[in-house]
Amino acid sequence: MTGDDPRRLADAVRAGDRRALARAITLVESSRRDHRDAAAALVDLLLPQTGRAIRIGISGAPGVGKSTFIEAFGLFLIARGRRPAVLAIDPSSPLTGGSILGDKTRMEGLARDPRAFIRPTPSGGTLGGVARRTREAGLICEAAGHDVVIVETVGVGQSETAVADMVDMFVLLLPPAGGDELQGIKKGIVELADLLVINKADGDLAPAAGRAAAEYKAAIQLLRPAHDSWTPPVLQVSALERRGLDVVWEAIERFRAAQGEARLAQRRAGQAVAWLWREIDAGLHAELAADPRAAAALASLQAQVSQGLASPPRAAREVLAAFLGRSPAES
Repeated sequence: MTGDDPRRLADAVRAGDRRALARAITLVESSRRDHRDAAAALVDLLLPQTGRAIRIGISGAPGVGKSTFIEAFGLFLIARGRRPAVLAIDPSSPLTGGSILGDKTRMEGLARDPRAFIRPTPSGGTLGGVARRTREAGLICEAAGHDVVIVETVGVGQSETAVADMVDMFVLLLPPAGGDELQGIKKGIVELADLLVINKADGDLAPAAGRAAAEYKAAIQLLRPAHDSWTPPVLQVSALERRGLDVVWEAIERFRAAQGEARLAQRRAGQAVAWLWREIDAGLHAELAADPRAAAALASLQAQVSQGLASPPRAAREVLAAFLGRSPAES
């Protein structure tokens, strides 16, 4: 990985080389200083091949069946001619920093299909249910030809919202129960959800799933919608029995149609700019904001990021370089 030239690696990713795809994601996830410039150059090279995929975030409490649902949904998409990529964010071990779980072992059928790509990534302590470089990993998957990118988050929590800022549609997976369980789900994450899916609607749990769906439908009516043109549906599925997946996909397509291309482009441009600012926040935000050299660099770079002409990681490095009075290669 350390010897990969960004241009050669980008060419291999575009050609659909799965090993190159894995190496590229490893490069952008690296925290080594000598890998940062190569990773930023790689993402810039691949940007023109991104933007055509459907980006879906999926969250839910541990035990709700996220991996089972995603595997079933991924295989459903493949049968429809799609090429899904799954970025599965797992909790990090406090001892090694590595991933505690292993989504490839929990999605064996999907992992074996050459039309799919699964990348388990430890959260590394990053809040919001995602890893710090999930955005870059998703762009690289798009450049490799994957037309549906699914981000599976760690689980529901107070900070489980970052995924909504990097996807087109945020899906919240819920258990087949209501009442106290409904109260335990954070209101904020329900407000962010574009689609609510009650999983495990089968067998003895089917009646409970129906009651939960009714309760969530009532709760949705009391919340302010995130989009003027869309009220989040509440659907029931059985990932185990592969039922209801077509209805989920239809809801995703309806949501995309309701948003329209112009609004989607505006949303993604806003996400890209927000991403840029998160990169800058990794440095000293207060001092940076007050520095005239950094402000001058930021004015043009923010416009380039919103237009898709530069990747946020490279732009952020240039702003920090202006603040520090160094060349980008030195920072």
